[in-house]
Amino acid sequence: MKLNHWISIAALGAGLAVGLGAFAAHGLKPVLSDYQLAIFKTGVNYQMWHSLALLGLCALASRISTRLFNWVAWAWLVGVICFSGSLYLLALTDMHWLGPITPVGGVSFLIGWGGLAVGAWRTNASLSSP
Repeated sequence: MKLNHWISIAALGAGLAVGLGAFAAHGLKPVLSDYQLAIFKTGVNYQMWHSLALLGLCALASRISTRLFNWVAWAWLVGVICFSGSLYLLALTDMHWLGPITPVGGVSFLIGWGGLAVGAWRTNASLSSP
């Protein structure tokens, strides 16, 4: 996928997180229990942080390998879909079978962060500060 597509995905993810957060605070507060609302807000928080992290990754794209970039970007996107998506559905529905999907998203986040850490560590020393 092209860099501009990843930037668009990150921006859409962050914008969607803002909208979902507002929807939770104003539209869902009278409908959901405090527990369900907390689950929903956790999804929003992780979606926002990883959308912003993806924007940061895009800013680093010229300093890291394409392979590393793609690995981390896809891991975080899968993480948002599985982790945040399953939390949204868990909060809004009775589909409790989604519970085991949430940790898959969490592991995907960890894979992305770990991959970035290892990849950055291994990056050629000539890429040190500009």
